[in-house]
Amino acid sequence: MKFLVGVGILLLSLASVGAAEGNPFHVEIDLQDQVALLLRGRGVVLESPISSGRYGHLTETGSFKVLDKEVNHHSSIYGKIVDANGRTIVADADIDMKVPRGGKFVPAPMRYFMRFHEADGMHAGYLPGYPASHGCVRMPEQLAIAFYHAVDVGTPVTVFGRTPRATGDSPYGPRWQRAMQPWFGRPIGPGFRPQYDPRDLDPWWR
Repeated sequence: MKFLVGVGILLLSLASVGAAEGNPFHVEIDLQDQVALLLRGRGVVLESPISSGRYGHLTETGSFKVLDKEVNHHSSIYGKIVDANGRTIVADADIDMKVPRGGKFVPAPMRYFMRFHEADGMHAGYLPGYPASHGCVRMPEQLAIAFYHAVDVGTPVTVFGRTPRATGDSPYGPRWQRAMQPWFGRPIGPGFRPQYDPRDLDPWWR
C-alpha cells in the first residue's frame, strides 16, 4: 500500500515538473535486464519490470519517440478467439485466423498504450517473468499509468540490449528483481484493475 501511495505522489510530482518545464523526460528500455526506465536528464525517476517481445516477435531496438497515446487501446492484430458461450478456444490468436461459427475474435486490451515504433508500444499487461509479447513492452498497470502520465507525444524512447532466451522463474539479475519486488503481491489501489493481475489471466496479451 505504501508503494501505491508513493506512485500516486509521484504522478502528482511528474505532472508538476512537466507543466513547469515542458516535458523533460525520456525513456530507456533495457531488453537484456527487462527493465524500463523513466529518466529526467541522467537521473532515474521511475523503474519498471517489463516483458518485451519474445523470439520471433522481438522488440525493435533503436531510437524512437512516443508517436501516440491511448488509455483504452486494443490490438488491431492479436487477441483470442472465443466460442458462442464466451469460452476461450484459441488463447493466442491473430485477426487472420478462422473463427468458428458462432464464435468471435476478441482483440487484446492494451491499456495506457504509448506507441513508439510501428504497432509496438508500452502498455499495462501480463508479466510472466520472461519476454513473452508480440513486440510490445508490457508493464504492471500502476507503473504503466505513471509512465503514461509522464510522457508526451514526442518523448524520446531508446530501446537497447539483447533479448534473453531464459524462460524460467526470475531469469534476470538484481536490477530486474528490485524493480519487480513490489509486484509479487496483489496491488490494491484506486488505479488497479483486477483483470491485470497475472494470476487471473490467460497468457494471451500482446
